[in-house]
Amino acid sequence: MTKLGEFLAKKSVNKSQIARKTGLSKARINELTMTETAKLRLDEMYLIALAIDTDPAKMMLELCEHLQLKEIEN
Repeated sequence: MTKLGEFLAKKSVNKSQIARKTGLSKARINELTMTETAKLRLDEMYLIALAIDTDPAKMMLELCEHLQLKEIEN
């Protein structure tokens, strides 16, 4: 399960309902929630956040909390 999948599971939301509200296909929602290599586009994340009544910025922070900049040497 992807970070998005975990996020949606915590919210107990229905993926079919998200697909209907956002216009994204159910197959795309399944790909984004189950396939680790799937890339979530910004417009998709924004629509999903609106569909589940979540602040898009807070959603992004939670989905991306594992990302860090690389240390550079001078």
